[in-house]
Amino acid sequence: MDARLRRVNKEIADCKNDKTSQIKIELIDESPFHLKGSFPGPEGTPYEGGNFEVDIVIPESYPFQPVKMKFITKVYHPNVSSASGAICLDILKDAWSPVLTLKSTLISLQSLLCSPEPNDPQDAEVAKHYMTSKSSFDDTATYWTQIYAGGPGPKDKRNKGSGVDRDEVAIAGLDKAHVDRFEQLGFQRSKVIDALRRLNYRGPNIAQISDDRVVEELLK
Repeated sequence: MDARLRRVNKEIADCKNDKTSQIKIELIDESPFHLKGSFPGPEGTPYEGGNFEVDIVIPESYPFQPVKMKFITKVYHPNVSSASGAICLDILKDAWSPVLTLKSTLISLQSLLCSPEPNDPQDAEVAKHYMTSKSSFDDTATYWTQIYAGGPGPKDKRNKGSGVDRDEVAIAGLDKAHVDRFEQLGFQRSKVIDALRRLNYRGPNIAQISDDRVVEELLK
């Protein structure tokens, strides 16, 4: 058994024996070098109550080269691509150290959900939302946690029916009234949502964006 395989097997076993961290690691297929990690969303954040899954690929030179991780679960966060799940985190790049483990790296991802770094984003649109209107960002992140990670959803809407209807306006972090207004001008709803999201039509930013500018974006 080579050193990489011994190390990975030990880390998987250590994780299974640790009942306190709630970090889980399991095989995706027959290869011990392609794994799935998961952890609960941190308390006191929009991710609370959700379960977040991460795709893990162990490189040939592990642990001297960082593991490759990306979110399987869609997550609304400045440092995670809302499209691909790619993660912007220093220890997955140049700050990696061989003393780090799969479990400690997953714990760092969990901590990243607590402490976004919008000035070094993976998803620029989400980072703009975070910096423009934190309360609106929190609402959107909570909604994503509900529909993609099994979270409970907004506190004032809990226990009002078990089903969750996907609301494309809420997914985009926009106000329904704003979308309705431009849709009434004759534009397709999905196009309005895309345009307002690109323009970061949220919070105090709205006052800086004229209707003509929105229409110009819609006509592209």
